[in-house]
Amino acid sequence: MEPARTNNVSPLKRDDDALSLRSPPHNFEAEIQLLGAILSNNRAFDRVVDFLRPEHFADDRHARIFEACGKLIGRGQLASATTLKNYFEQDSTLTEIGGVQYLAKLAGSAVTIINAAEHGRLVHDLFLRRQLIGLGEEVVNRAYAHDLDTGAKEQIEQAEQSLFNLATTGDQDGQLKPLRFAVNAAIDMAEAAFKRESHITGVTTGLDGLDRKLGGLHRSDLVILAGRPSMGKTALATKIAFKAAEAYRERTLEDGTVEVAEGAKVAFFSLEMSAEQLATRLLAEMTEVPSDKIRRGDVRGDDFPRFVEASQKLASMPLFIDDTPALSVSALRTRARRLQRTQGLGMIVIDYLQLLAPPPGTRSENRVQEISAITRGLKALAKELNVPVLALSQLSRAVEQREDKRPQLADLRESGTIEQDADVVMFVYREAYYLEREQPNQRPEESDEKFHDRLDKWQQRATKMHNVADVIIGKQRHGPIGTVSLLFEGAFTKFDNLPEGYDVPEGSSE
Repeated sequence: MEPARTNNVSPLKRDDDALSLRSPPHNFEAEIQLLGAILSNNRAFDRVVDFLRPEHFADDRHARIFEACGKLIGRGQLASATTLKNYFEQDSTLTEIGGVQYLAKLAGSAVTIINAAEHGRLVHDLFLRRQLIGLGEEVVNRAYAHDLDTGAKEQIEQAEQSLFNLATTGDQDGQLKPLRFAVNAAIDMAEAAFKRESHITGVTTGLDGLDRKLGGLHRSDLVILAGRPSMGKTALATKIAFKAAEAYRERTLEDGTVEVAEGAKVAFFSLEMSAEQLATRLLAEMTEVPSDKIRRGDVRGDDFPRFVEASQKLASMPLFIDDTPALSVSALRTRARRLQRTQGLGMIVIDYLQLLAPPPGTRSENRVQEISAITRGLKALAKELNVPVLALSQLSRAVEQREDKRPQLADLRESGTIEQDADVVMFVYREAYYLEREQPNQRPEESDEKFHDRLDKWQQRATKMHNVADVIIGKQRHGPIGTVSLLFEGAFTKFDNLPEGYDVPEGSSE
């Protein structure tokens, strides 16, 4: 009896052969029927032009026919087998498959105009599948390559960015909309603000005077908060993030959908301070125990119940901290997008702008160009995720060289593009910081009486301004500029509303 023949080809090898024989996803019949619909009735082109492009067709000849139809229709001319004849007379590839006869065949294969959009979506979906296959191969090839300049995490970020770009290809959200839609949206926003306890349209800052000036922090806005070192930029940003997260609550509508009624889920990207340092600041503010004492462990036994209570409250808040240093804009975008998809996101805080790494490929010796790329990226991020982005920024030393040290727009470091891209620019200014360092000395030939009079005035003003900080709104697209005075308690790095009736000396507030 003849022994049974054995197959020496391994199952894995057979699978590899099967994979190599697979052709990229396509549907030539759908492409033919769609082009036929367009040639028979040019109105079919209007149903697909928002999301379909020539490069989405699997057959290059079909891509050129679709592109030619778009050009003729765009000029207000008729696109038909007859009008396209001259256009393709010199096209040898089209001549090979029948030339004008092929165009006539297409017109005879038309689907109805009603089905044109469905066929267009099918063509687009198959294009995305082909791109996805190509992207997967590219990710594999990058991973195999030993590129010392691009680490594994950066490759993951690039892959996520490519996937997002692919996912938004053909997105119709950017199409023209009737004005009535925008008006209705504005009225809905005003109604929502009316129903809120805070009566503001944006995300609350938790500071009444600032909310009145700004109307809260608005969606898709890039808000710059700038100041010199020791002015309290991080403390104010932390306060705003904390108050926005604390105010967060949802509302269920009649149709069962859930929307944000107040506050926001906040992502805080801290490039300068660690998450533990930020948490210490929040604990100091909530318990009114100085942060330096918390760090040293110089606390009383009865402070710990307050720590436990504060930590429980903080743990329940939708406030997320990322303290990765030297984060790039693309990495920040990836992490924010991931958080929005998994947890929800209503606001982003970045401390601070100058510590962000520029996008890959834009690094140059010109720091102004780098900052320009960063601010454009942050503004695009705010619009893409439809959330306010609050970015801290440093000021140049030019402030210290002036007699009047109140900051101005021109003091922004690498200011050109920051000022241009931002929707709101705010400055933190504490006059007490400078007063404490400018104790007057007796001038030559100055009488004791005049000196003591000048010293008394300095002491009175320094005492009055000791716990006062100004937020100067230097730019606002949506409303007025001006100055808001706040309470600042340095021991707890805490900003708050000034007590009602507090007398701020003239020259400190508007």
